[in-house]
Amino acid sequence: MKVQDFSQNLPFRISTIQIVAFVALAVLGIRLYHLQINKGEIYKEKAENQRIRMIPIPAPRGAIFDRNGNLLVDSRPTYNVTLTHEPGETINPLDRVDDYAKGLGVDREFLVERINLLKKRPDYETLVLKENATLQDITWVETRTLEYPELRIELQPQRFYPHGESLAHVLGYVGEISPAQLEKPEYKARGFRPGDIIGKGGLEQYYDQFLRGTPGYRKVIVDSRGRVQSEIERVPPQAGQDMVATIDLDLQRAAEEQLANSATKRGAIIAIDPRNGEVLVMASAPSFDPNIFVRGSSTPEGRRQIAAYWQDEERPLYNRAIQGRYHPGSTWKIPESVAGLVEGKITVQNSNLACGGGITIGNKFTRCMGNHGSPPLRYAITKSCDGYFYRLGLKLGIDGLIRMVEMFHYDERTGIDLPNEKVSRTPKYYREMVEKRSRGRWPDIETVFASIGQVTVDVTPISMIRAVASIGVHGELHVPHFLKEFRAIGAVGDEGSPNYVPEKKAFSYDEQDAPVVKMTAEQNKLVLEGMYGVVNEGGTATNVAFDKDFLIAGKTGTAQVTELGKDSGRLKDHSWFVGFGPAYSPEVSVIAIIENAGFGSTHAAPAVKGVFEEYVRKYRKGVTDEPAADAADAKADEAVETAPADDVEGPPAAKPVVRPTLKPAVESRKPATQGGGEKNESSPAAEKEKAVIPPKPKVERSPSNRR
Repeated sequence: MKVQDFSQNLPFRISTIQIVAFVALAVLGIRLYHLQINKGEIYKEKAENQRIRMIPIPAPRGAIFDRNGNLLVDSRPTYNVTLTHEPGETINPLDRVDDYAKGLGVDREFLVERINLLKKRPDYETLVLKENATLQDITWVETRTLEYPELRIELQPQRFYPHGESLAHVLGYVGEISPAQLEKPEYKARGFRPGDIIGKGGLEQYYDQFLRGTPGYRKVIVDSRGRVQSEIERVPPQAGQDMVATIDLDLQRAAEEQLANSATKRGAIIAIDPRNGEVLVMASAPSFDPNIFVRGSSTPEGRRQIAAYWQDEERPLYNRAIQGRYHPGSTWKIPESVAGLVEGKITVQNSNLACGGGITIGNKFTRCMGNHGSPPLRYAITKSCDGYFYRLGLKLGIDGLIRMVEMFHYDERTGIDLPNEKVSRTPKYYREMVEKRSRGRWPDIETVFASIGQVTVDVTPISMIRAVASIGVHGELHVPHFLKEFRAIGAVGDEGSPNYVPEKKAFSYDEQDAPVVKMTAEQNKLVLEGMYGVVNEGGTATNVAFDKDFLIAGKTGTAQVTELGKDSGRLKDHSWFVGFGPAYSPEVSVIAIIENAGFGSTHAAPAVKGVFEEYVRKYRKGVTDEPAADAADAKADEAVETAPADDVEGPPAAKPVVRPTLKPAVESRKPATQGGGEKNESSPAAEKEKAVIPPKPKVERSPSNRR
């Protein structure tokens, strides 16, 4: 008989152990199923990422050249210190900020910003901590790979501006995309990510999509410390397209030299080809060094320099050529003359209006700087007769002035290929405000002030040169532009492969039909004759005159900033000159605004002449404008009515225009009641100035032919 011992309850214990073992195995099996089947791909990817990483290869941005092939912007290789976003909490870079700052010489606040930005990015993504790493930085990182495995040294392209402050406002600079920009739909649509480098200002921003390349990558195997062991695959980047700009570097340097030598060293000079709108020069002073923004933003010294730019009262980051709004003074008389003729307020045959030494409106007398009798339009332009234009402005009235603004497109942007262009402010803009404070009417005195480019007229230099240059090309208002062409860039990879990047084709600027100011040939010629007289017939800018080899037509302007008696220092008048040459077949038009310098003939006109002289030296050696010169030497067929005895014979007959082969904020007060407009420029002393005649030059080619 089998005896069973139930004293220790062994069967129950065995059963319990079996059940517990079964449950444990079942739980383990379920867990393994969940990990390997349900989440197998996730953990496989994590394991793969720990072993295989994709290291991006940034694409070099396209270079920018001037019209003659001179390098303006390029990218050069530089070593950068990068930080990798390691998964989990094994490494917290914030705990090491002080070590990074001390070892790399980087601002601590900047490092905290970068690390916080990196935390928002996926695991194993990288972000640049310091650009342009020195040999000391590289040594510090490489000797601490075990201590700081999250840091790496990478060779990446960095933007370089070889001419420093020259052309800074035109070229702009590049920088890392900001968090605010990343939230904008236009940036989201283009797939930008934190850390991406984009254009900020100038051509870098406007043509960013063409200058940017397509990045490549390296697929590498790393060890547990993140160190690269071997490379599995490499996809090269596709560089951005090279841009050829319309800028002429020699003319640009001449303009910048003129600004540097000007009375206040503040202002702008622009030169364009009036036949097609190509911008040859755009200088704004003071300027800044874009290299500071590229390589200085991570260092304490660089951040201090950038802050100094923003805080500088001279506003070096401000592009006065397209963002500055100034009273134009007497340069405004050119479009007003055209408006008076087109509106029928004066005619080619009968354009005489009284000067009277000024005008009285109510109890306010606004003077002219001379007493010119009853001059015709041509003489009024040549001598800059304020009294004439007071009366012409009253004939036009506020509605006529607004039609003039619309005729020359002052009420809209010129369309230049730069970001942040400002729109001029004219009587059209100010009308509602003026009428609101004047009980629903526009006072005549406001018309008088507006007729000489004061008070309710604030224009940008780019809009003014576009308008005045149109006089030389039968009213054609070409869009100013910098793009000449983008060069082609070859495809990357094999067609049909996942990593294939197609070729980017070359293209050039394609201007649409330019709007035209509707004036007759006779009206155009009459205004042009007046501008010719300004420089060549005893007008307000005889100091700009060349000899017969390069005749200039132009207009001076002296714009008041405050009332008489207070016009000194930063309240002194602005100095303007705008002109083109050769006068009757223009190839180049130049405008200068020198802030708070004084008379246009004394400051802006010589600055413009300096640019013309460089143009003649470079492009027109040996060329003589014989038809124009012969006509200039001839006697006028008939005397000009009411013109004083010192008014010389007429200008040369017009030559046909050669068609192109390719398609601060300054708050001003009203002029003083005793005078306004262009002070002293038509004084006897100014009329006796002798033209400076340069040596007779020999030709190369004009910019329009260097396509």
